[in-house]
Amino acid sequence: VQLVESGGGLVQAGGSLRLSCAASTQTFSSYDMGWFRQAPGKEREFVAAINWSGGRTLYADSVKGRATIFRDNRKDMVFLQMDSLKPEDTAVYYCAAAGFLTADENGYDYWGQGTQVTVSS
Repeated sequence: VQLVESGGGLVQAGGSLRLSCAASTQTFSSYDMGWFRQAPGKEREFVAAINWSGGRTLYADSVKGRATIFRDNRKDMVFLQMDSLKPEDTAVYYCAAAGFLTADENGYDYWGQGTQVTVSS
């Protein structure tokens, strides 16, 4: 499974971004998907996850209420809508695929290369 993120960029605090992740697999709908991020000098952390059908989601407390994860299984894509962005949201954002819904990065088998999000104050 190959995952390719897009949609990152530079945005002012308070702004919004929609990150996209395209999967190259014919079995995309069998995977639970997650978004993680890694800020400079920090460990990678969980952001959000969604189960195979889109019916269940998980969010990190740091983004709850500001982030929405959703997917389109017809297009083999998962998205992360981020609103009310803060400078502390600055990080490289990664999407990942897992066989079950989890916030633990060790549960994810496939990872994308990441997309940079920079939030200016």
